[in-house]
Amino acid sequence: MKKLLILTLMLGTIAVAAPVIEARSVTANSLNTAAETQMRRGQPRGRWNRRVRTTTTTRIRMVGRVRYRETIRVTYLPNGRTRTQVISRVRVGGRRY
Repeated sequence: MKKLLILTLMLGTIAVAAPVIEARSVTANSLNTAAETQMRRGQPRGRWNRRVRTTTTTRIRMVGRVRYRETIRVTYLPNGRTRTQVISRVRVGGRRY
């Protein structure tokens, strides 16, 4: 009786586990194929690196004993160079002469 019960449980476990293992392998293969086709479509990646990008930031700078807050525009050019331009300079604190 024990042997029959153990054999039935083993066969039941195999019957349940086999479809789950197959489903995982099929899903992984289909995901890889979908990802490859999706990466190949669209514009080439290098095209987006060739445009001018501009950011605006602020910084606190000391000139002598006077502190200024500068607003700066940094332009990143396609050839790797940067162009920094001070847009405004406002006195924040420090001694007056």
